Amino acid sequence: MSKVFPRLGRRRALPVAAAGAVVLGLLLWWLLPLGEKPPSGTIVFSTGTASGVYQEYGERLRSELAKDMPGLKVKLLNSAGSQENVQRVATGKADFTIAAADAVERYELEHGSGAGRLRGVARLYDDYAHLIVRSGSDIRSVADLRHKRVATGLPDSGVRLIADRVLRAAGIDPHKDVTPVADGIDTGPEQLQENKIDAFFWSGGLPTKGLMPLARKSAFTFVPIDSDLVAKLHSAGQETRYYRATNIPESAYPAVQHGTEVPTIAVSNILMTRTDVDPRLTEWVTRTVIKSRDGIGAHVHSAQLVDLRTAIYTDPLPLQEGARRYYRSVKP
Repeated sequence: MSKVFPRLGRRRALPVAAAGAVVLGLLLWWLLPLGEKPPSGTIVFSTGTASGVYQEYGERLRSELAKDMPGLKVKLLNSAGSQENVQRVATGKADFTIAAADAVERYELEHGSGAGRLRGVARLYDDYAHLIVRSGSDIRSVADLRHKRVATGLPDSGVRLIADRVLRAAGIDPHKDVTPVADGIDTGPEQLQENKIDAFFWSGGLPTKGLMPLARKSAFTFVPIDSDLVAKLHSAGQETRYYRATNIPESAYPAVQHGTEVPTIAVSNILMTRTDVDPRLTEWVTRTVIKSRDGIGAHVHSAQLVDLRTAIYTDPLPLQEGARRYYRSVKP
């Protein structure tokens, strides 16, 4: 026989609701540093090209930071991509950014200005290399790009690094054997559709929204970057150790892939800052990045892959002190 509970009257229900609100408030207060006032001021976040994942992630993260730190103003700066982002943070033109690990490694190996001050905040998600051609194209492999018009990304982008390396691995000089075009995700799809280029490279999280209009029309197809090319890439230099052979899953662009995976390479993205950025601010930023994963991931699919267990692996950069504090505070 089920037990019948008496219905709470209005006067009794109100204290119960109030008590629940107090408990919730205490819980939320506990999740933040005890007794701390949120950091304030102004920071600069270098993002990426319009229509790219870096740009959208930066916009979503700025909104999340505003919730946790209402007194913090975040200025977003568009950029060509990873290479420019690394340089901006290293030289103090930006305080935080996202960059691919291979671009970070290159900057350090070349002893770029301020390279020793670079520090990691969190490993975010992987970028996947896309090699895209029009539907019906006779380009079926990287080797077929010889003598074609190929968009290899903006000069200071991570895409340019990957495109040039993939072409060289296939025995193609990226400056002599193709007609290189400096288009990114903001202009490449339109250039391809208008037959102004034959192919373009892109490296970004999955799926990249800038490709979706073309994907819905089934107006492009992928060219695979096979494992034999990945082996050649790994022999090309220290930075290429960050590339791993993988596949673009069939769910990324279903209207284009028709249930098939596409062989390619991936490289991890790192949220980064400098040693001289206030560790307390970095700790708060790190906390927001981790706890906003689902909120941002609802709009930026690749952000769903941000994970507390892997975020601490920011190789080739050591963790910034503020990020280290955060990870220690949540360690089981």
